[in-house]
Amino acid sequence: MYINFSDIPGHQNLFLDYLHEFDNVERFYRKNFRAIETYEDFFKTLSMKERPNREKLVEIIKSQYSESKISKQTHINIESLNSNKTIAVVTGQQLGLFGGPLYTIYKSITAIKLCNFLKEKYDEFHFVPVFWLEGDDHDYDEVRKSSFLNNENNLINLQYDDGLLDDINRGSTAELKFNENLEKVFEELTQTLRETEFKLPLIDFMKSIYKPGKTFLETFRELMIKLFDEFGLIVFNPVDNEVKKLLLPIFTKEITSFRDHTSYIVERSAELEEVYHAQVKVKPVNLFVVENNERLLIEPVENEFRLKGKRKKYTQEELLELLNTSPGKFSPNVLLRPICQDYLFPTAFYVGGPAEISYFAQVVPMYDIYNLSQPYIYPRSSATIVERGVKNVIDKYNLNYTDIFVSEEDLISKIAAMKGEVNIDEIYNQTSIEFERTINELNEKLLTIDKTLSDLSNKSKQKVQEVLTNMKTKTLEAERRKHEVTIRQLSKVRNVLYPADNLQERELNLMYFLNKYGPDIFKWVFNELSINKFEHQVLEI
Repeated sequence: MYINFSDIPGHQNLFLDYLHEFDNVERFYRKNFRAIETYEDFFKTLSMKERPNREKLVEIIKSQYSESKISKQTHINIESLNSNKTIAVVTGQQLGLFGGPLYTIYKSITAIKLCNFLKEKYDEFHFVPVFWLEGDDHDYDEVRKSSFLNNENNLINLQYDDGLLDDINRGSTAELKFNENLEKVFEELTQTLRETEFKLPLIDFMKSIYKPGKTFLETFRELMIKLFDEFGLIVFNPVDNEVKKLLLPIFTKEITSFRDHTSYIVERSAELEEVYHAQVKVKPVNLFVVENNERLLIEPVENEFRLKGKRKKYTQEELLELLNTSPGKFSPNVLLRPICQDYLFPTAFYVGGPAEISYFAQVVPMYDIYNLSQPYIYPRSSATIVERGVKNVIDKYNLNYTDIFVSEEDLISKIAAMKGEVNIDEIYNQTSIEFERTINELNEKLLTIDKTLSDLSNKSKQKVQEVLTNMKTKTLEAERRKHEVTIRQLSKVRNVLYPADNLQERELNLMYFLNKYGPDIFKWVFNELSINKFEHQVLEI
């Protein structure tokens, strides 16, 4: 079954219109991913474009895979990049611990299955799925976490701690090496995962990949290859110094023409803010530089540049010299990254989630600046895996899945209403509205007597509202006690389907399901996941 994204909290109107009302957002995106009739002409346009770095890119990818044993399909896909008839379907993600949340898996499956669909329809071309390792990011706090459910269905957030201060700049996550503290993560993982026949082999599998001395990029890349190599997914490392050399023209133009670039993006962002929202805060220069292991944003200062938070300054000539002698020090920000991807690869589709689709609205003007073809932005598949026990509880209380996609407070209110008792939200909201109306009427009368009495009335109004809030909290606590068994059951269900007030795919790691159901669950998800419904899918085991 499928759930419309508008029925799930947290989705912005820009994303919803992109999916269902493209006419409203066409000026921001140009290409409609649903317009299949336009695909073939775009493929022909891409195939006719000269790509001087084609052979060098293939050489780099082969070098990246030189120590990996790869499938026949991956080998074919790499070699096919030498042909102008090859079209890329690109996706990517940060280097999350143990692969990060489930949506990383769903992104990859979407890219692979989209290629399979296109191969059947357009046999003149060859379609290759590419996973771009976002190792240049420096969000250490984001990549060092992974979430699981324990035996009681409580959400457990595992976190690797390198022993350094939390607020220091560690540079790009790709270069960060795990130390002996990784063993603590595995100890906690062992305690968290329930006992099953698959547990020890699964932990041994992860330990064979995640070892002290290996980097976040090395481990994430190895895991992705083990999971997806048989399907031909090319796991690409853009942090490679040889890749940065190929990107010199992009980085050079960003440094020399940043003022023009910024004005376009600022203008676009302002347009978005008038109707929707701008996902990314615009920076003057869309480049970072690594200095003393810190990844620092380049900022223009009068006729020079400096690295954010540092006193050292560069002239444009000095910065360009540094770029040409040490290209590996430079990396794109989130708005320039798509340009780098599509400069290197003949990209027809980028597979992204709601946030990425939103920020692409700001990126689109950059394609004209860099004389590149903008790809279709294809929504990744979105899903919640529902286990039989969870479904039984949902059915027992005659609930829909969307009834669970609410706050815990709202869930308790629903339980009370479901049992034919008072609706806590409704009764307190109504009381608050009636009190507000009464106090406003009183204020009007008091103003005719003495204006100072209105201030007293407003203070009293604030106190009464505080009393109502306190009473509502105590009422919810009483409801919790009264329906303790029901609430406990549904809270456990909620932890599986909507952990931490978020969709399952944004919180839980694949290992939770691999541990319970074994490696076959991966193939099952791959086969069951739909890539062309553009709604949230419920996968019932």
